[in-house]
Amino acid sequence: MNFPRAAGVLLHPTSLPGSHGIGELGLHAHRFLDLLADVGVSIWQMLPLGPTGYGESPYQVFSAFAGNPLLIDVGNVAEPQALEARAQHSVDFSQVIARKRPLLDRAIAATARDDAYDAFVNAEASWLHDFALFMALKEAHGGKPWHQWPAPLARRDEVALAAARRALAARIEARQVEQFLFFNQYNALRRAAAERGIRLMGDLPIYVAHDSADVWSNPSQFLLRNDGRPTVQAGVPPDYFSETGQLWGNPIYNWEAMRADGFRWWIRRVRASFASFDLVRIDHFRGFEAYWEVPGDDTTAANGIWQPGPGDALFRAIHDALGPLPIIAENLGFITPEVEALRERWGYPGMCILQFAFGTDPQASSFRPHNFPRHAVVYTGTHDNDTVMGWWRSTGEGDSTRSAEDVTAEKNFAQRYMNADGREMHWAMIRAAMASVCDTAIVPMQDLLGQGSEARMNLPGRASGNWGYRFNWDQVTPDLIQRLRSLIATYERRNIA
Repeated sequence: MNFPRAAGVLLHPTSLPGSHGIGELGLHAHRFLDLLADVGVSIWQMLPLGPTGYGESPYQVFSAFAGNPLLIDVGNVAEPQALEARAQHSVDFSQVIARKRPLLDRAIAATARDDAYDAFVNAEASWLHDFALFMALKEAHGGKPWHQWPAPLARRDEVALAAARRALAARIEARQVEQFLFFNQYNALRRAAAERGIRLMGDLPIYVAHDSADVWSNPSQFLLRNDGRPTVQAGVPPDYFSETGQLWGNPIYNWEAMRADGFRWWIRRVRASFASFDLVRIDHFRGFEAYWEVPGDDTTAANGIWQPGPGDALFRAIHDALGPLPIIAENLGFITPEVEALRERWGYPGMCILQFAFGTDPQASSFRPHNFPRHAVVYTGTHDNDTVMGWWRSTGEGDSTRSAEDVTAEKNFAQRYMNADGREMHWAMIRAAMASVCDTAIVPMQDLLGQGSEARMNLPGRASGNWGYRFNWDQVTPDLIQRLRSLIATYERRNIA
């Protein structure tokens, strides 16, 4: 599928300004669309929008289909000054959850159960009923993961589930109404984006959380033990950056069962993604060609083995059911020729990261603009990287993969390559991205603002302190707007809608 030449901005909605301690889907989200349209940006990329659990990672959510209620705009039910944020540049999730929950409950109570609500419940029945029941049961059991519930509920005994639906009817309906509110606001945002010629880009993680409605309601689709725990778990192998690899803990799909039923669950998941987004990035694409499988009881990823993924069979089934789709494949890390061949056969553009372009790593050359393919998406950095200015200011201290000499050589090469004086490296990198041949150029909001490491969204491997970044409107200066507008126009990426 062809992608028009375009510019995008990466910003998760939780990072928007606002008075309730966290970004929401209301006024400030629409104002952000106005900003993007003004400068000529035509893509707003977000992270996964699902309801987050412990750690608040959008990549470990309670449902691959549901929306995060913390993103619901509660401005119309909140008292004045009710949730004024103490910190304007970060989200205190514990405070937000504690103080926003009563406002969400008030919004739920005030929502009419009318024809529109009934239509939503019927249209989303394939996931909504199980999700609402899952969340009600989770609340009733003190937040415990589903495999620690009483066995009849964990194993979905029909008699036990029927009794739970009766006993928890009010809680179940509240969770359904909450999703109705979320999707009403999100769909209004998407319509507003379309009116401005802006496409919303989502993010589809390859795996789902073990403690999720997805796994609990579809146990045959995952490799699980009789007690519900994963037989094997996902991760990535040891490499130059980690002696023990990365253990993610997600259950691995029962690909044989999925293949036998024509990958129905995956088709439903992809269909739901494109019901909400115009483009979708698939995270950890390489796992569809081969994935790292770790024994379920292991505490590191060191003892895993490579297993073949579903490959062409999955994407053929998706294509046959849904047609050609504007999918971007995250092809970073240990990528083999077989992974690239799979991606190229289906015409999915890969990713080029400018922060990786100037080091001594053997793959660095492929991230230099003169080697970019046209059918690709270039980023200054992603949500998992440091910001450009954080990267630029790094001395290499505490970095086990680079010496101070390596860092100096990397910076010198970056300056020579981009003919930069080193004072505004974020703008040098943004210019390099916009000027490249890649069809799509995307810049994180932190890089547009020239922020340092304090604005980093995620540090992989850090147990807490992630996902809280926010900006405020005072940081969006007239000079920034004019410079970005000029670069987008100069390099013919302007949204002309």
